[in-house]
Amino acid sequence: MDLANFLIQLLNSVQYGLLLFMLAAGLTLIFGIMGVVNLAHGSFYMLGAYLAYALSSAFGSLTLAILGGAVLSVAFGWALEWLLFRHFYQRDHLDQVLLTFGLIYIFEELRSMLWGDDVHGVAIPAALDWSIPLTDTLSYPAYRLFMSGVCLVLALGLYLLISKTRLGMKIRAGAFNRDMAEALGINSKLIQAIVFALGVGLASVAGMIAAPVASVYPNMGSQVLIMCFVVVVIGGIGSVRGALIAALLVGLVDTFGKVLLPSVSGMLVYVLMAGVLLWKPEGLFKA
Repeated sequence: MDLANFLIQLLNSVQYGLLLFMLAAGLTLIFGIMGVVNLAHGSFYMLGAYLAYALSSAFGSLTLAILGGAVLSVAFGWALEWLLFRHFYQRDHLDQVLLTFGLIYIFEELRSMLWGDDVHGVAIPAALDWSIPLTDTLSYPAYRLFMSGVCLVLALGLYLLISKTRLGMKIRAGAFNRDMAEALGINSKLIQAIVFALGVGLASVAGMIAAPVASVYPNMGSQVLIMCFVVVVIGGIGSVRGALIAALLVGLVDTFGKVLLPSVSGMLVYVLMAGVLLWKPEGLFKA
């Protein structure tokens, strides 16, 4: 592998890892703070992709579609938490699994009714529809750099929110000891609603920015869900920092594995997870 190809694969792995982080960050917050096993998290990624398809057609702009879709996704997450999820926090994990597994089928049926079962494409904005030349024959799409940039900005914003604000302090307190946080006057129901809506919004934005590259198709959320759980387990349940590092590790192993060891690439990520869990059973970082 020459330097240009190595650079391309490195950029691809970072971009994929950052996209996984956006998905896994919401999942690890929901899992770590609320204790909810949310199998429907991948459906929010699919929701974002279809919102990008529908709203970009309506507005004629992917930027407006992402902004409008983000607001709609957060509102949808808030409503879903209020209507369903808050009634399952104290229930067994089996009840939560059954609820979220059922939601997958509901979302898929609604998707089929609204947008059909065809594969759709989302156009890359004209301002980003160009490539950066690396050699005479190789180049790298500018839109993929844009995706990485958006993910980095959101990752920084999430870090500042969790680490540097009063809301973040309350979120961390709820993750560490919910009963003690409530005894200190923290409104746990409000915090849980905010965290859930934030998780849905992050997953949906990931789907929206990935739509021009990955296309929009049925069951697309199911394909990323397992990888998200792998990232959460490697990084440590409830740890946003762990989710970021784990997502980048998974991106590197998966991308370079497909290039260098294609015959066993499908198992390399799980070998990585097994190795991390043998070394640190609780994951790389604690919440």
